[in-house]
Amino acid sequence: MLVRIDPESDAPLFAQIAASVRADAAAGRLRAGDRLPAARDIASALGVNVHTVLHAYQDLRDEGLVELRRGRGAVVTAQADALQHLHHDIQDLVARARAAGLSPDALAALVKEAGRAEPKEHR
Repeated sequence: MLVRIDPESDAPLFAQIAASVRADAAAGRLRAGDRLPAARDIASALGVNVHTVLHAYQDLRDEGLVELRRGRGAVVTAQADALQHLHHDIQDLVARARAAGLSPDALAALVKEAGRAEPKEHR
């Protein structure tokens, strides 16, 4: 697993680390039961504080994507399979938005708004 960050980005490093893990899960590079590298190893490789990596892992735990197990570290949950199933839909949505001239930021804002909206009952 290769964690990617952009030191020039405005996004916090912990959020970038979490996003990288999420992307690997969505792309199928991480599967349920896989162990993530130790926080110390990632911190050392990226040149960041270990607490930054732990913050990312805690956010992923809160989302249900990983379980933090004493003695075993961070283990990917079945949520990774759900992300992988959504991956193709997301790629299709991005392609349609791009064809319509919609910026990635505008698409993200629309998705966030849709996620906040009350679910409508189907009749």
